[in-house]
Amino acid sequence: MDNGTMSPEQTNEGQKRKRTSLACDPCRYRKVRCDGRRPCTTCSQVGTDCIYGSEAVNKSKSDMILDVAIRSETLLQELSAQLSQVRSMRKRSPSHGGSVKSPQTGISPSITSEINRAGERVDHISNATLSPFHASTTESILAWPQFAEFGNLIRGKSVPVFRLEQSRAPLLPRPSTVLPFVSKQEVVRIVQSFERGVNFWYPTMACGLIEDLRARVIVANFDDGHLRSCLSLLVMALGCACELVGSLSFSQPPLPDQIDNQNHWRQLADSYFDCGFKKVQAAHTEFSAEAALCLFFTGLYFSYQQRPLQAWSFISAAATKCRLLLSYEIPTEDPNQMECLRRIFWSCYILESDFLAELAGLPQTGIADIESSIPLPGNYPTQESKIDQEQSSLYFLACISMRRLLNRVHDLLYARDVGVGFDNNQFPSVVSELAFQLDEWKDLLPFPFQFTIDLEPTRTEEGAFLRQRYLTCKSVIYRPYLTWALSNGDAIEGCPPVVLEGSRLCLQSCWMHAQNLRSLRHTIMVDTWICSLSMASVILITLAASRVRALHPLIAPEVVDIGPHLSKWLTHWSRIPGASISPSISQSIDLIDNVSKLLQFTFRDERNEKQMGR
Repeated sequence: MDNGTMSPEQTNEGQKRKRTSLACDPCRYRKVRCDGRRPCTTCSQVGTDCIYGSEAVNKSKSDMILDVAIRSETLLQELSAQLSQVRSMRKRSPSHGGSVKSPQTGISPSITSEINRAGERVDHISNATLSPFHASTTESILAWPQFAEFGNLIRGKSVPVFRLEQSRAPLLPRPSTVLPFVSKQEVVRIVQSFERGVNFWYPTMACGLIEDLRARVIVANFDDGHLRSCLSLLVMALGCACELVGSLSFSQPPLPDQIDNQNHWRQLADSYFDCGFKKVQAAHTEFSAEAALCLFFTGLYFSYQQRPLQAWSFISAAATKCRLLLSYEIPTEDPNQMECLRRIFWSCYILESDFLAELAGLPQTGIADIESSIPLPGNYPTQESKIDQEQSSLYFLACISMRRLLNRVHDLLYARDVGVGFDNNQFPSVVSELAFQLDEWKDLLPFPFQFTIDLEPTRTEEGAFLRQRYLTCKSVIYRPYLTWALSNGDAIEGCPPVVLEGSRLCLQSCWMHAQNLRSLRHTIMVDTWICSLSMASVILITLAASRVRALHPLIAPEVVDIGPHLSKWLTHWSRIPGASISPSISQSIDLIDNVSKLLQFTFRDERNEKQMGR
């Protein structure tokens, strides 16, 4: 394949061919992965008749999204297997050429053993996992040689994210907390905020349970020692946090009465969480879906508090409990309880992967190792409105499939020792296939969540959130072309045209991701910490590109405005919880400010040179 004669997008367009559905009817019905064999492995194991093609022609959007997930899974499995074979052949060969020196050379932690893991990868290629110590974190980018010339201005002021968060003062519970009186109408409002926010993004709690918890709060029944007392307090805490985030005005400074209202919701959220947190130890000792929910919601509240290590700790505990309960599934168990567990499982899968994307050394729970065997979300009443129920389920499925694709991207391109992102003989075909899967995911999004690749508003906040995920994924997919260009410096003219085109797509996706940063409730509630690091990587990549003159034609003049834009939003969001500001978020903001000044100097001098006729 000669990528020197066509652009990555042209290559990708050439792949937009009709691909046959590879899932058999039983696997489609159970919503599990199918390897497309006749009979498939799943049907052979369970003794089911393996039938293809008998489903109705007209399929719902959720079925279409599922089809994409199944086809993508099979194709990526084949791709992983092919790469493993190539690696084995290359290891038997005394030498090989055409490799690109990684900008991250020498920066991976040395504590990981140097054992060849190729065989292990072949055994687990059906699971969308994130490899430990992968080379696509913001800290990995910060170690690129292009930043060495700036000395202490960038690297010297950077402290490892884990060390910053580890050194924070703990969030200590108050000796005694007295909950203020809340009317029945306020309770209903707060619980509705929880339903429209947290339980829409992560639809894990059934309407019947929500109704029971609401009734418990109205009569202030928190002292019976029951696990539902803990759950009801956590639901109220998250509902108040959703109210706070929803009440914030970002277009202008808040008025005095608005400040008082925001302080009210902030204090009320903390009070409910403080009471619930004192009861959460019961969730560690019980083994049930409700115990897993308690741990999961505690992790979500720590995410809102912008405490990533604490959030990861409780998300991991919830994931481990889910894995245990799903491993010992009882046939007579209430189907709703099992569906609840599966939904908590997938929610933990998304959030754990988000943390691992930036803190690659975090221990993993192992849920990614079994995700291909866990059915995707099925019927489960989490919203009172049928429309909200359908949209929540579709949004959840879209987020799951995107997270799985992101994990594939990180693993295939940037896994330590075996990622192909820095081998220009291998990565172009991998990038092309991954880009195809990304565009197919986008094309099959339900109407409310569809978006255009520009700065125009989306129909829904959820569509805007998915656009940000899409742009993140696209920039990471095409990043190998940029690192190829950076490794050649100003000698890039000798590279194939595909390198410049791939670099353009990477940079364009980065900038659009930054320019589209807005006050999305999902981002503020759960992803502020992740977002701060992601945006720091965007501006670092821009600075690296600015050090290569041959790449300047790809850099739009508007990039000098990205830094102030990012700093404004992230600074505002970092103050929302009201407690101590996350030191790693503060460091990201400082890094963005410093790099922004360097970019302004770089392109100001270039503009002056042009004006002087040089």
